[in-house]
Amino acid sequence: MGDPGRATMGTSQGTTMDIHDPRDTPDQRRSLPAIGRLLNDPRLSDLIEVYGHDAVRVQARAELARARAGLRGPDSSARAPSADEVASRIAAGVIARLGHPLQRVINATGIFVHTNLGRAPLPRAVAARLPDLLDAYCDVEMDLGTGKRGVRGRRAHELLTALTSAEAALVVNNNAAALMLALATLAQDREVIVSRGELVEIGGSFRIPDIMATSGARLVEVGTTNRTRLADYEQAIGPQTALLLKVHPSNYRICGFTEAVEGRALAQLGRRRGIPLLVDEGSGLLSDSERPQLRDHPSHRALIEAGCDLVCGSGDKLLGGPQAGILVGDAAWVGRCRRHALYRVLRPNRFVLAALEATLERALRGLPMPLDQLWPEPAAHHARLEGFAAELREQARLEASIIAADAYLGGGSAPEAPVSGEALCLAGGAALLQRLRQGDPAVVGYLREDRVVLDLRTVDAEDHKALLGALVAAGSAGG
Repeated sequence: MGDPGRATMGTSQGTTMDIHDPRDTPDQRRSLPAIGRLLNDPRLSDLIEVYGHDAVRVQARAELARARAGLRGPDSSARAPSADEVASRIAAGVIARLGHPLQRVINATGIFVHTNLGRAPLPRAVAARLPDLLDAYCDVEMDLGTGKRGVRGRRAHELLTALTSAEAALVVNNNAAALMLALATLAQDREVIVSRGELVEIGGSFRIPDIMATSGARLVEVGTTNRTRLADYEQAIGPQTALLLKVHPSNYRICGFTEAVEGRALAQLGRRRGIPLLVDEGSGLLSDSERPQLRDHPSHRALIEAGCDLVCGSGDKLLGGPQAGILVGDAAWVGRCRRHALYRVLRPNRFVLAALEATLERALRGLPMPLDQLWPEPAAHHARLEGFAAELREQARLEASIIAADAYLGGGSAPEAPVSGEALCLAGGAALLQRLRQGDPAVVGYLREDRVVLDLRTVDAEDHKALLGALVAAGSAGG
């Protein structure tokens, strides 16, 4: 008797040819993992924790449907993907659709205010105070003494006036918002005079003329790119002049045959002509600094004491707090800005205010800030690098040398004034740099002549073990 699973057909030569019955081929679709099994797989538990059960289930169904579609038809060579492969596809699909969650990064670039890495880090003592204010209610806009509505950000405003000697202060989302609010409040449909040499472009391609146009103010340029005199401002003042604006060019320098008007002289002109002066300091330096890179940078306090009516800057950058906009100055002008309808659009939430208050407290007490890490004591920093290099040789089998390297304030602050010092240099090139970026925790350094440079001046000492572990893992992965 013939094999029941096989049929034969005669040929002209009298031989037989096997005819394959497709019902005999095992259906590969049956070997696909069930959706319930996938969702209970420990490999997807972290994904569910981040993105939620429903999002992962939707993606799992889509991946299983895609796999079944690929197994249809007469191609018996098709192979069903394993549970591991399906799980990997689900993870990749969820991340592609919803994006990677934010993760902690160790910044070893030597750039303190690194815009792509979240700008300035908060002091750890400040961050430690935040949970109690973020996972519960707080008196952000209530006077607990009277039980009535209070002033949002009042404590931050009081601290700012104490630190800058200004009469009043206001906090908004960022420095561009502070500038926009002041322009819209004081100069809408009127003229603002500014030097051509100060029409800067800030991060993200935002330009001072664009911000002014959006605020409703009309730009009046005076002087030339490299030279502007007091007489240029005075000659431009007319019946429609509402404001004098001075912008500190923190992210560039014009050298050589140059001339600019200092804030004090411009403030005196404004007083004589009854026109307020707004200075966009930009970086949030509240008081003068003796650091060589900041010695010529005007502080909020110095500008206010020089007679400037309003000064705006950043809450992070050189201050070291959260991203915020700071506006300080004459009480009447600040009060008008507070009453403008745009303030409600730009005002910060309690998370920003809580972090800013704690940062300002530290500044008022003269306590160390993360920015101070850029200027470590040279001998102690060299010893730190030597100790880390020895650990790398022992635990990660990575040869590390110590080289001269410049660090930077970053965020457009004093880009032409590097902070000289030393950093670690490792063999491994772009491949090692990529493994470090994709590790856990992620580590970001930079390349110099195909060698990885890690600047520990922007790495907190408490991240020492985490950085070492990341380097051990990256070194092992590279063989």
